[in-house]
Amino acid sequence: QVQLVESGGGLVQAGGSLRLSCTASGRTFSSYAIGWFRQAPGKGRELQATISRSSGSTYYADSVKGRSTISRDNAKNTVYLQMNSLKPEDTAVYYCAAGLKTTMSADSAIYWGQGTQVTVSS
Repeated sequence: QVQLVESGGGLVQAGGSLRLSCTASGRTFSSYAIGWFRQAPGKGRELQATISRSSGSTYYADSVKGRSTISRDNAKNTVYLQMNSLKPEDTAVYYCAAGLKTTMSADSAIYWGQGTQVTVSS
């Protein structure tokens, strides 16, 4: 089993940056692809980015492509999401999730963190 804990959220002005961290417990962290999702009020969980077990493959949603970078450090059991040029519409709760494939969805993700709030002011 893998337990995930997100951190790094907060309040930032439009145009600013945040780096989210997802730290996992458990010896099998490197066996899972990791994804970042976000959920705005009244909306479903939307996939933002994923990274494969070995960092060899990444995926970005069009909404964040060019503005965000996902990376992982398996030695630290941590995945990062660097978000730049933030917009008010990026305001949401951000969740990390572990799954078996890089092409994960909210339905196929196996383990979830509790989420971290990101608020972007205009």
